[in-house]
Amino acid sequence: MDPIEGTAAPPAGIVARLRQLIAEGRYASGERLAEETVAAALGVSRTPVRLAFRTLAQEGLLQSAGKRGHVVREFSADDVQVAVEVRGVLEGLAARRLAERGLPAALREVLHECLDEGEAVVGAARLTEAGFARWSALNARFHGAIVRGDGRSHVIADAIARNNHLPFASADSITVQKHHLDRELRKLRMAQMQHRLVVQALEQGESARVEALMREHANIGLRYEALFGLNKVGS
Repeated sequence: MDPIEGTAAPPAGIVARLRQLIAEGRYASGERLAEETVAAALGVSRTPVRLAFRTLAQEGLLQSAGKRGHVVREFSADDVQVAVEVRGVLEGLAARRLAERGLPAALREVLHECLDEGEAVVGAARLTEAGFARWSALNARFHGAIVRGDGRSHVIADAIARNNHLPFASADSITVQKHHLDRELRKLRMAQMQHRLVVQALEQGESARVEALMREHANIGLRYEALFGLNKVGS
């Protein structure tokens, strides 16, 4: 069974696959997507596709066309790059403030749980649908924990939430090339290492370092693709 397209694929895998198809131009800007057609192409039922459409609409990749389904939103590579850079700046600011104030014990525990989960995923011999879903969940938890910080202010989190409505801007906007899962796994291993460096810098109170690390980490889905022989989003 295809680890991404099989009938048992979780919503996370389907969402990632659709992101990749849009990034590759397989579903072009302005094209109308119907649940039934997309479900047949992916070999899944309409229900997970319907849920995936909702997620992609929230991310700004699709626009509702009413009863006619959804339409792929028009965007450029520059749009994607700027939106990702904005997220990196905001996440870097959140991490810097955490390092300056000191990492709360409860938050440290959450981050280390994410690291442990990440090791279980990237330590596998191959990337499976279950492994990808696990990574998607822990990655969202990791970034969310840093952005929410110690809970003293919601300004940064609110700003990131607004930015996340732009195509491929969110930390959750992970794409998957189903024919190159070995390379995708190497990309996740790089992301896991960056997560570890971020936690290390937070624990040591290195505010400038952790800010730079978070800004760099935001680019892993764009500027790092060439390192693993993968297609760049928006290219």
